[in-house]
Amino acid sequence: MFRAVPMVQMHAIVLEQDERAVLRGLGQLEAVQLTRTRSGPDTAPLAPRDRTGELTNCDRVRTRAGELRRSLGIQPSSNGAGTAEMTLSQAEERLRFMEAQIAGRLSHRQSLIQRQRELNATCERISCFRGLDIPLDQPDQFSLLHFVTGSLPVKNLMDLEKGVAENVALFPLAQQKGRQSIVAITTNQGRPTLESALQLAGFQREVLPATHNATVDTWFEEGELEREKVAAELEQLDSELRVHAAEFTQPLADIDGLITVECQLLEAGQMFPRTEATILLAGWVPADTAPTMEQRIKGITGGRYAFETTLPDHATENQVPVLLRHTRLLRPFEMLVSTYGLPSYREIEPTLFVALSYVVMFGMMFGDAGHGAVLALAGLFALVAGRSEKVRDFGLLLLFGGSSSIFFGVVYGSYFGIWFFKKYALWHDPLEGDPIRLMFGAIGFGIVMISLGLILNVINRFRRGDVIGGLLDKFGLSGLLFYWGALALLTNSGAIGSRGFMGPAIALFLVVPLVGWAIKEPMEHILHYGAGEQHGASGGLAGAAIESLVGAFEAILSYLANTISFVRLAAYAMSHAALLVAAFMLAAQVRDISIGGSLWSVVVIILGNLIAIILEGIIASVQALRLEYYEFFGKFYLGDGQPFEPFHLAADGQVSQS
Repeated sequence: MFRAVPMVQMHAIVLEQDERAVLRGLGQLEAVQLTRTRSGPDTAPLAPRDRTGELTNCDRVRTRAGELRRSLGIQPSSNGAGTAEMTLSQAEERLRFMEAQIAGRLSHRQSLIQRQRELNATCERISCFRGLDIPLDQPDQFSLLHFVTGSLPVKNLMDLEKGVAENVALFPLAQQKGRQSIVAITTNQGRPTLESALQLAGFQREVLPATHNATVDTWFEEGELEREKVAAELEQLDSELRVHAAEFTQPLADIDGLITVECQLLEAGQMFPRTEATILLAGWVPADTAPTMEQRIKGITGGRYAFETTLPDHATENQVPVLLRHTRLLRPFEMLVSTYGLPSYREIEPTLFVALSYVVMFGMMFGDAGHGAVLALAGLFALVAGRSEKVRDFGLLLLFGGSSSIFFGVVYGSYFGIWFFKKYALWHDPLEGDPIRLMFGAIGFGIVMISLGLILNVINRFRRGDVIGGLLDKFGLSGLLFYWGALALLTNSGAIGSRGFMGPAIALFLVVPLVGWAIKEPMEHILHYGAGEQHGASGGLAGAAIESLVGAFEAILSYLANTISFVRLAAYAMSHAALLVAAFMLAAQVRDISIGGSLWSVVVIILGNLIAIILEGIIASVQALRLEYYEFFGKFYLGDGQPFEPFHLAADGQVSQS
């Protein structure tokens, strides 16, 4: 319960001919995290085979399948791979056959789309010139006249009309997007003058399609007919391609599944050293799953294998992946721990402590039986009706938080903030009586949490073999001595002084821990320096001493700040109660309204409670999590563990060896 799932390192020697079958079996078992192993005299003499060429071929086939899918508008399958059994070469042949079936249609479709774009652009360009019967048969070849078609900014049209010569005829047409389309006609002699005036006016020439014996109107009519013909042909082609899409959907899913599995097998195969005939597989596996894995390998290879497991040692424990297994009740709180970081393999796993403390802190800040019941019912609904595991876990978290709120609501006598129930409180409302007692209670809870963190840190240090850290670290035994001693001096200074123990108590509880903190880094520096290792500050022994002094000063401040930080438990409990009091005070004022005062009063009370549930619920959950992460985890928890990622084949289908 307080540590990760025990792991062992697995080594298996199998024949090279059995490698793919064994990897596929391990992938189906999903119980081993494969590790890359170097070749050498202690493992296997030959380096892993280079599968780059085969992986490149897989990527090429995957790219071709993706292009074919996109061309046909086929969405990637969301139901996993197909179940067809094929080799990679068979997949390539099937893909080649599908490409050949639709290549001509796709090419023709692309040409039709291009022609459709050209027709649409030309029709849009010349639509404003319809009705003028402008000839398209080389209009500039007229011996006497010069035609110009195009557009200019609307604001420049009047200036152009004033600036052109008398031998120029301007025909304003439709306006589009702030530009005025025009046709200008002049004599060949007036052409230079017209061109100059048009340039000054910001004129953009529209080149009309040159067509023999045609005008704008006739071309537009013929263009409309061609557009309809192209659209009909495109629709026919799309209909044929949709038939092919329905036909190719499953084969493409089969190919995708094959490529996915093939790439996984090839990438895994590049991790293991070998001999001329055998492969050395290595990885981390949960200790309780190792016998099952050996039986799977034995069945696949027909007994042609060698298998051994070894426990992690100090040289390999930093490489051990972390797997957490909790009951359904603790799984939601595992999510809170994992958000901060997984514990390292030797580190104490704090999920149980987080579950208990988080629920208590949330309920203390959000203490109202009615509000807690709302959260509990919402959590129960999510737990029963949730379709995913995350939703159900979140529902369980709400259920626990709501139950804690109900308990503290009964203690506070708070039921939706209704004053009538205050007299039934087991204690009293946070705003009544002496609030200092509530604050002392919050600080007392904080002392317990900080002390637990210190104890866990000492255990973690000793488990890692860090004896000096366990004894002299600011959060080690010396820190625990300082913290408890400082609390004893603050709370019982009179009794200690009256018995003449003040001097020895100060020496034991304050001076001894401070000396321990001051010498910790220099001691570690000397020990590691003697062993030829780099450690601590880069400034040598002097730098280590300065670092220790700074750490000691920081520790004194952190103990004070972390303890006082738990006052927020009482502060937010009072703010929750104050928000409800404010809602009822406002409701009393609204009740005096002549029209519907009573109804509006009820509405205000309901809205006040909703705001309290949503706003204070979020605040309480965040603040409880903050206390966990900073004040509790900061004492002992590194959270630098690497998650256990078992080898598995993403595709569900059965794919034969190629």
